[in-house]
Parts: sequence; C-alpha cells; structure tokens
Amino acid sequence: MAAPTRRGFVTSEGTNAGAFGPTEWGLLSANALIWGSSFLWIKIGLDVLHPGALAFIRVALGASAVWLLASTRRSVPREAMPTILVIGVAGTIAPALLFAFAEQRIESSVAGMVNSAGPLLTLGVSIAMSRKFPERIQMIGLAIGFVGGILLAIPNLTGADAEPLGVLLVVIAVCCYSLSSNLLPPLVQEFGAAPIMGRALAVSALLLLPYGGYGLTQSSFSWPAAIAMLILGVFGTGVARVFFALLVSRAGAPRAGLVGYLVPLVAVILGIVFLGESVSVLELAGLGLILVAANFVGRTARTMPARTTASTRAA
Repeated sequence: MAAPTRRGFVTSEGTNAGAFGPTEWGLLSANALIWGSSFLWIKIGLDVLHPGALAFIRVALGASAVWLLASTRRSVPREAMPTILVIGVAGTIAPALLFAFAEQRIESSVAGMVNSAGPLLTLGVSIAMSRKFPERIQMIGLAIGFVGGILLAIPNLTGADAEPLGVLLVVIAVCCYSLSSNLLPPLVQEFGAAPIMGRALAVSALLLLPYGGYGLTQSSFSWPAAIAMLILGVFGTGVARVFFALLVSRAGAPRAGLVGYLVPLVAVILGIVFLGESVSVLELAGLGLILVAANFVGRTARTMPARTTASTRAA
C-alpha cells in the first residue's frame, strides 16, 4: 500500500538510512561534477548578460530539458503546489538571481568558500523542521567537511575582491538552498524527482519572465555566453536539479548536502588536471579532510537494512 500523501511544509528522512550505495555515490558525484563548473559559466554569461536575463535563461533552459522527460508529465495533486512554489522560489529563483548579482561583486573563490557553509545550514534546517538529530558520525563528517572547505578556499582568497553585499547575497542564497533541500524529500518520494522539479522550474521560469525580459533589453550576444548558458541551463539547472532531488529523497537533506563540499574539490582537481594549476599544502589538507568527511557522511553507525518506501519512484 502506498504511503499517505504528506502535505504542507514538512521534511522527511531519506529512504536509505544505511550506508551510501552505488546509486547515492553516483548521484553525489554527478552533481559535484556538474555544479563544480557552474560558477565559471555564470562568470562567462555575465560578460554580456544582465543578471535578470541570465537567471531567466538558465531556468527556462533547465525547465525545457526536464519537461522533455516523459516521467515529468506524471500527475501531481494541486495540494502539493504551494510547497512546489516554495521549492521553486527558494531553490531556483532566489539562488539564480542572488548568485548572478553576487558574482558582480565578489570573485568565484569567495563565493565557493561561503557556499561551503551550505551543508551545515541544511543540517540546521533539518533539525529545526524534524526535531531530530542525524547520527553522530554523520554530523562529525559534516563538521570535518566544513573545515576542509575553508582550507581549500584560503589559498584562493589572497587578493580576491569581496564586497560585503556580495558575500551577504551568497549567504542568503545558501540559506534558500537549505530550505528547499529539506522540503524536497516527501514530495520526491511520493511523486518522483522529474515531476516535482519540472513543475518547480516551470513556475520559476514564469515568475522570472518579466524581469528576464527587462534584462534581455540590457544585454548583448556572444557565442561564449550562449554556450555557457546552454551548459548552465540544461545541465547545471535541469539535469543536476533532478539528480539532486533523487539524492535528497534517498539520502535525506543533511547527507545530500555533502555535495556542497565536493563542488570546490572538483573545481580544484579540474584545474590541476586540465589547466596545469599547482596545489598548495593547505589545499591538499582541505582535499583530504573533504574525502574523510565524505566517508563519514556516507556511512551509518547502525547496522540496519536500507529502508524503502512503496511510493518512491524513479525520475
């Protein structure tokens, strides 16, 4: 028998209370790889695009990509729409606009460092909503990852521009992500990732349309920006959001928040492999701590089988 539909602004645990399996690690890695390059695409887009235009284009492309999936068209009751609206505003509109405005005032390295507080904020929102603490080993892992994220960012902050307003905008964006992540599990477990994210992105695109239209009148065209927006919209906003919704529904919001530590790790590794960049002792220490954190968060202190929910659906 399917679990009863949960309405309202509530959260839930993931369907897998045990250690991460191949699916969880795969979703986590995919999100880290995709989002690890997002700040770069935003920077390229802002060379010719107004922040409003950038936000609208990436969300509209993301929504279009998700709606190409047949599973997106599964029915979702109207009672779920208020929560989907909040997910769209907090998880899509606010970050899309806030990061665009922030990166006009701060460098991507600063944005990455502030973003490293995301997993701990997600944990705090989860505790406030569910009134339940995760396992101690997972909380320790998130704390270790936060230290690793700071160590990873410190070498890149030398001489970096960081207006206080830009930092504040990133903090607000991260808080919005934390709320959205905790609202996703119950809905995704019942209706699937693609139906929920498809609707959230479509609503977000419609709400952004007026400001996006104005932004387009203040923008110009370039091929690098067009390619950057295609990648950012289809993959960074569409595909990655569906993957993350699946991960949150399986692992729960606090454990899925680990991706916030892996994003800067991926950026550093890509720079070393493809750009020949050097790595400092602090960055190596940060990389090591993040890998330790991933191991802690992906484990479970209890010996129990993974819990499954009858209503859980694939994307």
